[in-house]
Amino acid sequence: MINLSNIKLSHGDRVIFKNENFLINDGEKIGLVGPNGAGKTTVFRLIMGEEHPDEGSVSILPGKVVGYFSQDVGEMRGKTALEEVLSGAGGIFEIGRQLTDLEHRMADPEGEGLTDDEMDRYGELQMKFQSHGGYELESNAETILDGLGIGRDRWGLPVDIFSGGWKMRIALAKILLLNPDVLLIDEPTNHLDMESIVWLESWLKNFKGSLVMTSHDREFMTRICKKTIEVAQGSITTYNGDYEFYLREREIRREQLMASYKRQQAMLAKEEEFIARFAARASHAAQVQSRIKTLEKIERIILPPEQKVMKFNFDEIKRSGEIVVEFKDLAKTWPNPDGTGHPVFSGITGTVVRGNKIAVTGINGAGKSTLLKVITGQTGVTAGSCSLGSSVNPGYFSQYSSDILNPGKTIYQEVSDRMPMATMGYVKNLLGAFQFSGDETDKKISILSGGEKSRVILATILAQPVNFLVFDEPTNHLDIASREVLLEALTDFAGTIMIVSHDRYFLKHLVNRVFEIDHGQLNVYEGDYNYYLEKTGH
Repeated sequence: MINLSNIKLSHGDRVIFKNENFLINDGEKIGLVGPNGAGKTTVFRLIMGEEHPDEGSVSILPGKVVGYFSQDVGEMRGKTALEEVLSGAGGIFEIGRQLTDLEHRMADPEGEGLTDDEMDRYGELQMKFQSHGGYELESNAETILDGLGIGRDRWGLPVDIFSGGWKMRIALAKILLLNPDVLLIDEPTNHLDMESIVWLESWLKNFKGSLVMTSHDREFMTRICKKTIEVAQGSITTYNGDYEFYLREREIRREQLMASYKRQQAMLAKEEEFIARFAARASHAAQVQSRIKTLEKIERIILPPEQKVMKFNFDEIKRSGEIVVEFKDLAKTWPNPDGTGHPVFSGITGTVVRGNKIAVTGINGAGKSTLLKVITGQTGVTAGSCSLGSSVNPGYFSQYSSDILNPGKTIYQEVSDRMPMATMGYVKNLLGAFQFSGDETDKKISILSGGEKSRVILATILAQPVNFLVFDEPTNHLDIASREVLLEALTDFAGTIMIVSHDRYFLKHLVNRVFEIDHGQLNVYEGDYNYYLEKTGH
């Protein structure tokens, strides 16, 4: 259906693709993986014609519709949320508008009505509209918006007033409504909550077309994509299996490559030793020249460099008291602009014990983030009590923590200012553990990506002697490799953790208790995340 053949592409001196191929067959669901900056988004841009290869070709079967969701949603204004999504249906939406205009003229008692040609045109448009599902278009748009967490009460709101994250959802809804033959999706879960991720997962599983997707959510991608293509070090490599298969197969291939590399190095060393030993002897001149020519023709095996990922180990922490947090009959109400109150939860009681690793769950808007803010003192209580135990030193990370970074400072200045007693060497080593090395530490906060800002915040929190970590979506914008390093570090953490996350793989491998906020009440599950899923049937 889509074929990228013998693609060569460079950006300045940097080679993106050397001589690579990429094939998308009808109905395939492909996970596109690789380190940040390797060229995954470039693949999408080549397919969409937004970039052109230096050599090679990009071919798409005639008549095939390609839809592309990227992190750059562009301008959205002048329409309601529902109208913006409907506009994504392209030609069918425009036919619907033409039909509406003709119908208004037909229904106008004071108008001149339609000419015979216009009536014929109306009939043709109506048949085309019906055959392409036009009459279900609005209900489909409403279903998609609702599935992505934008309820009926917001469909008629101007798209201009939505935040960047909600505009992302609207842009995603537009692409899904288009229902193209080939769907390209770049990080669709970045701005979604758990309910929306589960809904999108179901939609994509049932999608009849071809799908190519990048995602930092390991479980999401594994559940959907049955083929994996890796973009790394200028190469595009296909693995005929899901993400778990890809990890195993990649390791096997690397071990085979390492073995071949060692054999070749041993052979080269032996040949070079022979040449060096007999180069000055006339009796061996022919043999020496023959071996030199043979070595010149050999294609040298090059080992790809290890992917750069976060590396972090916690220092020894001070032991807290047995009771880390205790809250009783806790209630929180946020004020509305009109002076009324919006109750989030009420009468909830719970205890966090030292060593607990607790997932805080609940539907979008249930109050998960609010509970974490109350526990860490970011906001006060409306009723009840909440107190930290003895010797508890909390560290709080919010998905909005990057807002507190000073855009005018460099990465080094931001971190060192928060650690006034630390030496330059310690700060540099810390930043290196979070993938900031050399001149990168002099980059201004203002130009960092979302993932880079998250790593800066994590560095400042995890470097402190905290024994109670409170995390609200810590994995947002982190790639899969960085998420797994963070997971490993948190698993080994000797203190206490409370976490809100939509990454199911992360939760399944970390937590040992679950606090679920359900309709303002707290349900406690004394088991891991799999136990919680089993008991609730989620």
